[in-house]
Amino acid sequence: MPARERAPDYPRPPRLEPSTRRVRVILGGEVIVDSRECWRVLETWHPPSWYIPASAFAPGALRPAQGSSFCEWKGSARYLDLLGGGQVAARAAWSYPDPTPEFAPIAGHVALYAGRVDACLVDEDRVEPQPGGFYGGWITPDVEGPFKGAPGTRGW
Repeated sequence: MPARERAPDYPRPPRLEPSTRRVRVILGGEVIVDSRECWRVLETWHPPSWYIPASAFAPGALRPAQGSSFCEWKGSARYLDLLGGGQVAARAAWSYPDPTPEFAPIAGHVALYAGRVDACLVDEDRVEPQPGGFYGGWITPDVEGPFKGAPGTRGW
């Protein structure tokens, strides 16, 4: 297991770092992602958000969805539906088609909400979704909080 990390010690503005840990995503009982070429975004009080190459998703697992949002660090995001095993997870993923220069490596990558699929695994560890449903961080055993997202933490 990698060394323990503390979300309160992550930087602000966030830092982007590559990861070769194995990431798998399961939806509808089907593995829709299996990759060792991801990026992690580390930001104070947040568990890491994982950005997976769009090319690592099973054919037909990504579908454009309505809506967009803006991140002061990464730029404009677009939403995606995830499809797998006959199920649709609406607006369960997002990407930054033209991110800011500091986050250029995540162009062509997709992040997703762990709580909207059957399971996300990092190596063999099952991911817990970041509390609250608004943020998309992934909690693994090597990352400790407290984490932003639970009631009363929005102003952190």
